[in-house]
Amino acid sequence: MLRALVLQHEPNEGPGLLASALEREGFQVLARLRKVEPGDEDAPLVVVMGGPQAAYRASEHPFLLDELRLLRARLERGLPSLGICLGAQLLAAAAGARVFPGERGVELGPLPVHRTEEGSKDEVFFALPPRFVALHWHGDTWGEVPGAALLASTERYPHQAFRVGLSYGLQFHPELTGSTFLEWADAAPEEVAAAGVERASLDMVRAFPEGEPAISTLLEGLARFFARKASRPRPP
Repeated sequence: MLRALVLQHEPNEGPGLLASALEREGFQVLARLRKVEPGDEDAPLVVVMGGPQAAYRASEHPFLLDELRLLRARLERGLPSLGICLGAQLLAAAAGARVFPGERGVELGPLPVHRTEEGSKDEVFFALPPRFVALHWHGDTWGEVPGAALLASTERYPHQAFRVGLSYGLQFHPELTGSTFLEWADAAPEEVAAAGVERASLDMVRAFPEGEPAISTLLEGLARFFARKASRPRPP
């Protein structure tokens, strides 16, 4: 069975719906909290989740420095990784991009994502509609990722998804159900208010992602992609 190593930064920010999609494609999902171990560079798939930390302040968190080294090693060896939110920012940094606080504030809630022209040619993103809604909770962003294809954007922040080599970075949260997102919101009311969002306005996401089939399509496409790439002969 293929092993999908999931690196979490917070106990309540796990792989969620992504785990089920990976398991259907034959992966055994193993989650670990804030710890990189020897041999992780050889895992068939590494998934790095979100969290409140910042990629540009990785020196304050030794586990983030370890994750950056891990992602760089896997990029150099052509092994697949997936980064979500903070994980995408770490993947971008590992590939040589600058990560920084966004100048247009926090994106929080269900917001439209636009597939780019490059996204329409990507073997995962081509199956998505040109516009779909995803759950967002982030205030940091990144610049151009060397050698990467930009796959999706929002009106506020152009860098929402990219592919570099066999790895994908997603700024938004396809792994979340609406109920989990609301649990996050209820646990951090000050952050929701600071983002200029009314808590009551978020109740509409309770049925997410059932109301947004594109999210299921994305998760299934990523899982199939990674299963194919992880099953191929390994590079030396």
